[in-house]
Amino acid sequence: MLGRVADAEDVVQDTWLRWASADRQTVREPRAFLVRVATRLALDRLRSAQSRRETYVGPWLPEPLPTDVHTGQVPDGAERAMLAESVSLAVLVVLESLSPLERAVFVLREAFGFPHEEIAGVLDRSPAAVRKLAARARTHVAERTPRYEVDPDQQRELTRRFMDAASRGDLDGLLRLLAPDARLVGDGGGKAKAPLRTITSSAKVGRFMAAIAQQGVAHLEFAFTELNGAAALVGSDGGKPTAVMLLDVADGRIQCVYLVANPDKLTHLRTG
Repeated sequence: MLGRVADAEDVVQDTWLRWASADRQTVREPRAFLVRVATRLALDRLRSAQSRRETYVGPWLPEPLPTDVHTGQVPDGAERAMLAESVSLAVLVVLESLSPLERAVFVLREAFGFPHEEIAGVLDRSPAAVRKLAARARTHVAERTPRYEVDPDQQRELTRRFMDAASRGDLDGLLRLLAPDARLVGDGGGKAKAPLRTITSSAKVGRFMAAIAQQGVAHLEFAFTELNGAAALVGSDGGKPTAVMLLDVADGRIQCVYLVANPDKLTHLRTG
């Protein structure tokens, strides 16, 4: 819903406080109560965040989300595929383009399987209005979300090769990995160096990455990790994360490079 780890944690905390102070005898369905409170708190925070993002410097990307590192448990194939699809950066970017209500309906319906009638109660809307919101959101997401099967091993291998070519400033090597219409979306938030506009075409993306290498990133230590359900690269300086790169991969080529460098979006990451 929110695209920021701290915002999500605040909503959980506020929901717990509402639950702790509630008259339990008047709460017939605890789950419904918690969903209603959490959703409304998230909507309030999302509306406030959207107004702030209107003055954000450059593209805005959701925060990289560590997956499978908190519990040490690795989900099975079906669970992993569902995880990767629901929290992939590409999907979260698309959700950013929905209205707050569309986003709430989409998450409750598609991610958690709530019936339209129950969502209507959560949002104080009619079931018919919720169905329209759900259909509009589903169509919007389907039209803008890449539809391809991602091989995790291939994605990781391409990420490794991309990092190797980029660190050496190997433009030819980068061009062999990038799709002709590849894009690079950078988020520095005005606090770190990153492109202020999306870079399009393999040639321009390749030259940008090669230029970064020539400007000197030898002091950065890059490590593989899993973010948003896929292999990713975290660049650190003295143990402090300073940049994250995630790649969209399809048909053996890199379709999009997401570069998150805003330090405010990396504080929750751990290295080592």
